[in-house]
Amino acid sequence: MNLTGSYPVLLVADVAPIAAFYQAHFGFEPVFSSSWYVHLRATHTATIELAIMVFDHDTIPPAGRQKTSGLLLSFEVADAATEYARLAPGVSILQELRDEPFGQRHFICADPNGVLLDVITPIDPDPEWLAAQG
Repeated sequence: MNLTGSYPVLLVADVAPIAAFYQAHFGFEPVFSSSWYVHLRATHTATIELAIMVFDHDTIPPAGRQKTSGLLLSFEVADAATEYARLAPGVSILQELRDEPFGQRHFICADPNGVLLDVITPIDPDPEWLAAQG
């Protein structure tokens, strides 16, 4: 297979508010929009895309017609602390900003559909932790 692109499609009950959430808080803009499907692209780069689709649309096989759950999307950013300060007042924060010994500064929030969003900035790993992985 020679892939030319990939993007997640979140299956939801109501497309519009979820698409609006990603536009308002994560810098996406619609490149296609309908009542049952919205295709979003990051405003700063054409390589980051996300789609929102109504979960019970007839293009989805009956066995898959359920809302997206148990998913964690990772968004790498230049400064997770800045994004935390910006998002914390209006977004559901599930894990506070923290540094991980394996080399991440991050926090986890949730979209209105319950999808987890891990906002990450790579940092240097803790040397002791790294040595112990040996």
